[in-house]
Amino acid sequence: MNIIHWSVELRFALALALGLVVGLEREGLRYSHRRLTLGGVRTFPLIALFGFGCAWLFKLQVTLMLPAGLLALAALAVLSYLAKMRESEKFGITTEITALLTFVTGALALLADVWVAMALGILNAFLLSEKTELENAVKHLDRVEFLATLKFLLVTLIILPALPNQEFTRFHINPAGVWKVVILVASVGFLGYILASRLGQKVGLWLSGLLGGLVSSTSVTVAASRLARQNPASAPFGLQAAILAASMMYVRLLALVAILRREALSQLWWKLAILAAAALLLTIRKQPAGPSEDMGKGFPVTNPFAIRPALAFAALFVLLSVITQWVKESLGKSGLLALAGVVGVTDVDPFILSLVRNPAGFTALSASAFLLALLSNTLFKGLYFSLAAPALRRETAWRYGLLAVLHIPLIYL
Repeated sequence: MNIIHWSVELRFALALALGLVVGLEREGLRYSHRRLTLGGVRTFPLIALFGFGCAWLFKLQVTLMLPAGLLALAALAVLSYLAKMRESEKFGITTEITALLTFVTGALALLADVWVAMALGILNAFLLSEKTELENAVKHLDRVEFLATLKFLLVTLIILPALPNQEFTRFHINPAGVWKVVILVASVGFLGYILASRLGQKVGLWLSGLLGGLVSSTSVTVAASRLARQNPASAPFGLQAAILAASMMYVRLLALVAILRREALSQLWWKLAILAAAALLLTIRKQPAGPSEDMGKGFPVTNPFAIRPALAFAALFVLLSVITQWVKESLGKSGLLALAGVVGVTDVDPFILSLVRNPAGFTALSASAFLLALLSNTLFKGLYFSLAAPALRRETAWRYGLLAVLHIPLIYL
């Protein structure tokens, strides 16, 4: 139900306001650059009203008025563009396209839902005002990473509609469902990847570790261990970042569970919240007297939208789904728990998500295996870091050991 009744008068005011916003931005450009432009603070509101008026006549059955108005404005835009070509070697077509879009915005303010006109008008003004920031972002864009992301998105758009959305074999493998899980995990990881890659150099190891945990806490632990081995003075900061990544792992898994199987939250949310809070508390430590030269550097993280990691995740997810169900049927509870302890030495996401997506449902046994895999993964990461930083072996042991012990009562609750 709409709170506001969008009468013709309000739609008229909306068209005027959206045109004025664009006009103010273009007027600022004209004064700052001192060059010829199609219009400014008066012209663009008039263009929006022109579009509104043409739409009004269109509704009154003067159907040719709307396309005729757009063609007339397009002719003026062409003349403006030719004038700029004669005046300067540096010219663009942005203002002319903006004028046409403002006309369309004014027309849609009357003919369509108001959100369409609002979205066009606001995005138009935003793209115009953020020109410098957008160009700087493009300059600093990693082309290889961009192409990897683009390829994954293209493959997703091609593959997902083509995959059959039905279960195969007695293990209930749904190809479309598997690929949706891959897209979901990659999307969550991509958010962390963008934040870590953009902010990692600015916020230091601790926040870089926290953001990297959205992608893969295991990868962050490996990177932190490598840093500790290469520069022992940075080991305390690396340990802190690794445990911060572990705390974010619980948050990330909680979000994935909420999306994939909400009914499992009743068994897991409070347990994962306790573990995340405990890991966060275990990062508190007295900082060394001298700052490390690597504190301002972030960890290298891999783009989760790359095709090969995504395909590898999909294959591992399917494999572990089959193994998990087979072990559960053949070896029972003890077999599934043993498998959970073994797979924890690798990336636990495929195994955990195979438990969450199990067609048989998410049982108390599934929850125990879920937490046991996290316990095993925690012990593995602690062992890996302690081997890389012998000077911090005792501190690493008690911090990771305490976090691992906290899993045990939660497994049986």
